[in-house]
Formats: sequence, structure tokens, C-alpha cells
Amino acid sequence: MNAVSANKLELLQIADAVAREKSIDKSLVIDAMEDALARAARSRYGHETNVKAEINPTTGETRLWRLLEVVEEVENDSAEITLDEARHRNPEAELGDFMSDPLPPIDFGRVAAMAAKQVITQKVREAERDRQYEDFKDRVGEIINGIIKRVEYGHVIVDLGRAEAIIRRDQQLPRENYRNGDRVRAYIIDVRRETRGPQIFLSRAHPQFMAKLFEQEVPEVYDGVIEIRAVARDPGSRAKIGVMSNDSGVDPVGACVGMRGSRVQAVVNELGGEKIDIVPWNENDATFVVNALAPAEVTKVVLDEELQRIEVVVPDEQLSLAIGRRGQNVRLASQLSGYEIDIMTEEEESAKRQEEFRIRSEAFMEGLDVDDMMAGLLVSEGFAAIEEIALVDLDELVEIDGLDEETAEELQARARDFLEEQNRKLDEKRKELGVDDAVVELDGLDLKMIVALGENDVKSLEDVAGCATDDLVGWTERVDGERKHFDGILEGFNISAEAAEELIMAARIKAGWITEEDLAELRAEQEAAAAAELEEQENAEALV
Repeated sequence: MNAVSANKLELLQIADAVAREKSIDKSLVIDAMEDALARAARSRYGHETNVKAEINPTTGETRLWRLLEVVEEVENDSAEITLDEARHRNPEAELGDFMSDPLPPIDFGRVAAMAAKQVITQKVREAERDRQYEDFKDRVGEIINGIIKRVEYGHVIVDLGRAEAIIRRDQQLPRENYRNGDRVRAYIIDVRRETRGPQIFLSRAHPQFMAKLFEQEVPEVYDGVIEIRAVARDPGSRAKIGVMSNDSGVDPVGACVGMRGSRVQAVVNELGGEKIDIVPWNENDATFVVNALAPAEVTKVVLDEELQRIEVVVPDEQLSLAIGRRGQNVRLASQLSGYEIDIMTEEEESAKRQEEFRIRSEAFMEGLDVDDMMAGLLVSEGFAAIEEIALVDLDELVEIDGLDEETAEELQARARDFLEEQNRKLDEKRKELGVDDAVVELDGLDLKMIVALGENDVKSLEDVAGCATDDLVGWTERVDGERKHFDGILEGFNISAEAAEELIMAARIKAGWITEEDLAELRAEQEAAAAAELEEQENAEALV
């Protein structure tokens, strides 16, 4: 009897030791042991037998039962029982219930014991993986410390104490050496549940790693007095960080730099000497881009919000400084602001404006049959196309110095004649391309646009309906770390993304793809989703 008690006690001690070692709940270990006992018992009583095992967590006593499911017709005597037989035992038994028969305890043979050990090991490993995943899944976006365990094929394996993580080669700082046993600090970018266990991915090159380092070094950032609005990095080389203050009495740049540069220097040291430009954030995009290009001086900016593009003019001697070595300064400023930045010197900008002036003047000379002086006068007054002259109020033309009412009327008449002739030719071209009349009837399209569609094989209502907004207005994406714009079919026709979407939806309604009610329902869903996303964002900001 004493021997039996000792075995029972030993079972609980093993469960307790395994739970402590693997940092998992003791009940999970006992569950694994019960599963192992049940499997071993099935090997004794038959694999078709449904066996349940139970270990008393207090005494360590084990008990076995055979479970029989209540069914209408028995197909397996070892696991099923008819309803009539079940009600002999329990009058309240119903179909689908389980009846239990106690089984005598069994002595495990060597094979059964090995199998039980394997089951326990597997179950404990699964529980340990689940615990690791639960521990880290909500810690994405945090900085964590660990010890380098080994380096495999350039990837660094980090021991976090209760789990392992990996810093892939593309998430490491260039020229940084990683040796076994060294302590390392990194940013958790992703935690995934995989069959081989949770995969924890770390980064030292991620922009938010720098933001979190500043949060640790600058109390004002941690307290929310200073906000880090944007970060752009060329890891290991140079970075720019956009900061703003929610307190007019706190200088965001000075607070991040610290006394004698102590705060920013702490971040620089952690990042292996990476140079950091701290840029004051500004709600005005043009001003922020100018700040981001520092130390270069900017004399003029031309912003195109729709294309997310900005032209920056700098003095001739500032060009190389604005661009930076291998384009680094302008590339980081572009990443920081979200705008594609075109830098030109004052001389290049002047030559560009002169070329635009020449092209517009020649278009007026040819289309309106006027001399270069009159064409130059119209361009100087801000007219960019003949359509503007045809549609402008006559009084605006008369107000131009050197134009009387008769000349203004003649200019408008010539402009209208030119447009009529141009439209006639465009309509002929449209018919040659085979563009359907139904496309012409769509609101928001002129003949130039329709010809452009036809030249790109968009010739019917169904073709227009099958377009995506980006197909028409173009899109911008990052290619090899650089923002690149891809032209749409209607690029250059000054059509917004919203107008393009309206056009496509109108085509889908006319083509019978959707109804007005479908469209109204879709827009209501989009508005609800946008409102929910905004609320979630506001809640997240409130928590921060």
C-alpha cells in the first residue's frame, strides 16, 4: 500500500516539476498525463474502446472508465450502447449521452510507458508553445531585451528567457557584429503561431524601434507632451524623425536633443552611430517638407496633394546638400513626409517655366491664329488652355490691358470654333476606335478622355464598369524603398479619384451590374466602416 501511495505522490511531484520548469499551468500537465493514460489503456482494451482517464490533483489517484455513446443502433460494441440498454442503467438517458463503466487499473508495459511518455512530452510542448504565444502576441510594438543564443545563416537567434526570437538579416543594422552571449535590444515586429511553435520576429532596423528608443530616453515623449509623428531611417547610416509638442512651452527638438545632446546621443549609441536629424513637425505639408530637407535652404515649393508630389526649388549651390550623398537626404525627407520630392535649382526651375510658357504660347498662336505678342499676353494672364478662353466670362478678357471688347469677342469666337473642330475630329477618332455611344453619354467624360479610354481598349460600358479607380487616375507605391507613380488611363485630365469612382459606379449601374439601391447600401457600409475605424483610432490615441 505504501508503494502505491509513493507512486501516486511521485506522479503529482512530476506534474508539479514539469509545470514549474516549462512555466505552464499544472492542470495542463495533468491533462497530458490523463490523455497518455487513456491512450495506454486503449492499447490494452482495444483501440476502438473510448477510454477516459482521470488523475485526482490532490491525491494522485488514477481512475479509468469506458465511455459508451447512446445510439439507436449499435455498430461498435466497444464504444456504443442502445437507448433501451442505457435506460436500464439510467432512466433519464437520451440519445447522444455517454454511459461510463469503471475499468480495473492496469500495469503499463515498457512499450505502453514509452508511448505515454511521448504523449506527455508532446502535450507539454504544445502547452508551452501556447503559453509563449499568449505571452508575446500582445507585445508587438514593444522593445525587448535578450541574449544572443546563436547565429544561423546570418539570422540572429535571441533567447528571451521564456522563448526564442529571431532577428532576420534584413532587420539587422549593417556592419553590426552579433556574438553569442551578447545582450541585445530590439523591437517586436510580429508574433505568429506556427506548427513548429510561436515565431517571434525582432528588428533593429524598423523605424518604430527608433521611436520607442526616444520614448525611453525622453520623458516628454513617454508622457505624451511630445509626439513622434513620423520616422524615416536608412538603418545604421542616417535617420529623420518628425516631432511636435502639445505644450507651447516645450520645444520638441530641444527636448529630444537633451542637455548637450545627451538624449539623442543615447539613441545614436544604441543604433551604432546612426546620425539622426530631429525635424519639427508642421501640419502644413509644404512647410514640413522644407523642414525635412534641412540643412538645405529652400526658396520655393509647388505642392500637388492629389499626386502626393512636391517640387522644391533650391539655390544652385544648395542642390548637392538638398539631395545628399547618394540621394539620402531627399529620400529620407520623402519617406518622412509621404510626398515624392522633385528637387531642382532656380536655374532649372526658370528654364522649366520658360518652356511651359513657350508651349502654351505656341498652342494659342496655332489654335487662335494670333501673333506671339497676343499669345504671350494670354499666358501671362494665367490662361493655360484654349478651353479656358472659350468658357471665361467676356468681362475678364476685356479687363486685360491691351484688349478691347471687340478683340475679346473675336478671341472667344476663334476659341469656340477651334474647340468645335477639335471635338469633331475627336469624335471621328472615337468612332474609328470603336468606342460605344453609351460611353459618350456617361457624365464626367469629355471627348479627349473618351479617346484616351479607347486607345487603352476601354470601349464599352462593361469595359468602364470593369475598371478600378487606380486604372483611371494612376497610383503610387514603394518600389525598392522609393515612391514610384504609375500613370492611369486618364492621367493628366485633372480627374480626382472620387470623380473616377463615381464614373465607374455610373457605368456599373447602366450596365446592369448593380442597382441604385445596391450602391446606396455599399456607401452606407463604407461610411460605417470609416466611422468605426476613426473611432478605433481615436480610442487608441486616447489610450496612448
